[in-house]
Parts: sequence; C-alpha cells; structure tokens
Amino acid sequence: MSSLLKIDDMSVRFATPRGDLKAVNNVSIELLKGESLGVVGESGSGKTVLSRATMGLLPSTATRTGTITYQGQDITALPKDEVRELWGTGMAMIFQDPMTALNPVRRVGSQLTESLTVRLGMNKKDAKEKAIELLKRVRIPDPEAMLRKFPYQLSGGMRQRIMIAIAVSCEPELLFADEPTTALDVTVQAQVLDLITELRKESNMAMILVTHDLGVVAGHTDKIAVMYAGDVVEYAPTRELFSNMKMPYTEALLKSIPRLETPTGSRLPVIEGRLPDPTKNEPGCPFANRCPYVTDKCRAEKPPLTDGGNNHFYRCWFPLGGVK
Repeated sequence: MSSLLKIDDMSVRFATPRGDLKAVNNVSIELLKGESLGVVGESGSGKTVLSRATMGLLPSTATRTGTITYQGQDITALPKDEVRELWGTGMAMIFQDPMTALNPVRRVGSQLTESLTVRLGMNKKDAKEKAIELLKRVRIPDPEAMLRKFPYQLSGGMRQRIMIAIAVSCEPELLFADEPTTALDVTVQAQVLDLITELRKESNMAMILVTHDLGVVAGHTDKIAVMYAGDVVEYAPTRELFSNMKMPYTEALLKSIPRLETPTGSRLPVIEGRLPDPTKNEPGCPFANRCPYVTDKCRAEKPPLTDGGNNHFYRCWFPLGGVK
C-alpha cells in the first residue's frame, strides 16, 4: 500500500536571541491511508512542532528542512497558497485549546459553515444543513440552537466537539489531533477520544494523535512515535511497543500514569530533572541526566536510531530487555 504521508529527515529550528532552538531533529515517519499514529512526549519534546511543520503552520522565525511527501507529491517547496489548498480537504487539525482556537465573537454556526462554503463551494442553505448534520455526528443535542451560540457559552467538552466538527467537516484524508483532551475531565476525555476514533474509522481517515499520555494512545493508534528533546527515541507498532518496550524514557512515561490500584496518599512516580537546553549542542544521549540506567557511554555518545526488528526502532545504547 502506498503511503499517504512520508516525512524524511525533517528538522525544525527557531531563531532566538540565545541562538537557534532545535525543536525537531531529523525525524522520519510514514503513515498509510486510514492508519493512526500516536506522537507522545513531555511538553517541549517537539511533538506539536512536528505536526504544525507538516501542515505548514510555522511562524516566520522557524526554519524547516527535510522532505514532506503527501499523496506522492513533495509539498516541501510548494508556495504557501498551494499548501493552504490542502487544508480542510487534505489535512485538518484539532487544536489543543478550543477556547483560543475558536473565534470568541463569532457564532458557532458561522465558524462551522465557513469551511463548507469556502472549501466545498456550498451555498448558505446547504452549508447550514451540513453543519447541523455534523453537530449531530459529534453528539451535540439541539444542533440548530447550538449554531446560534458563542464559544464562551459552551463547556470545554462542547467546545472541543465543535472543533472536531470543524476539522472533519470537509472529510480530510489526514487529521492532526493536538492534545484534544487537554483540560477536560476524565469522563469527557474518554468520550472525545472515542468520538474521534469513531469518526476516523467511518471515513477511513488517517490520524496523528499528539499527546503526553501513553495511556491515551494505547487504544486509539496503530503505531507510536515517542519524542524526547526533538528526537524520535522509540517508534513501533502500538502492541509491539507496549509488549517489548526498549527506551527507558518510554518506560518512565508509562510509570508516571496514575493508576486506580495505587493506594490513596501514595506519591505518584515522576521523571526527575528537566529537558536539556535545546539551544545547546551537548554530547551524549539527551536523556542521560534523567535516566536511571545511565552509563559513561550514554554521557559521551549520542545513540543512533537502531532497528530492533518487527518495525521497532529505538535510540538507546542499553535498551530495556537487552538487544534482540
């Protein structure tokens, strides 16, 4: 099967007063039609920059290198106007904070129908009918009344459902979901994730789900890319990654997830330390100063991305469970 999206050796740098900030380092990823990828890591790991760079949503201070191929076409060097033509019908994004992503002074209806009239050429009547249908698909009660409301009148969960409806309105081939459950309570989180997965499967839509929580991607993705300090440090099919974890950072992320069986009052495991300074070129593994298994070799040399078999890649000199 041919790939829908192929990213080859992509790097992103931001110009800052302290020097170039390395946000994404030589990342290569491939996604097939209808396939879902989870991109996981702490804040500052580069996962959101990766998705925005792919869509061409970077600020003027950023420099992107590498190649992005979408449906067999190299879109890296395309003018911004031509890349913009892919938005909505080709690629779409559910942004992290719906309160700031939605226009607070425009009604829900006008924001939802805008893409339908601009991208699909619908007239106002057809666009309104389609908008009502979309609101029903994302399980919003009384959709006609919802069209007349402003974003500030809605709960966080409702605003996120509006964002999902806008993102899938033009039936894109590829959906980016950037931390779609941020600031939502656990029950609403589960509902939103299940809804996105259901809509994706209905349309055979590919998805890149960006999150800091390994538990979120476990039941909603086909494969996972774990990012740390701009690098992909582990990349594998979802089941393979959880059954045969290799990277100590991935293990640390998994251990930091709260569990129901944890006794009340227990201290939650945390990853001690902080991400390395992205403006500095320091030797060794970027995770060395936080890794419980660190050795002198880890501090001296940066490990390459190693093929461990079963489409499982990792960046560690001494992987968990040893080398296959």
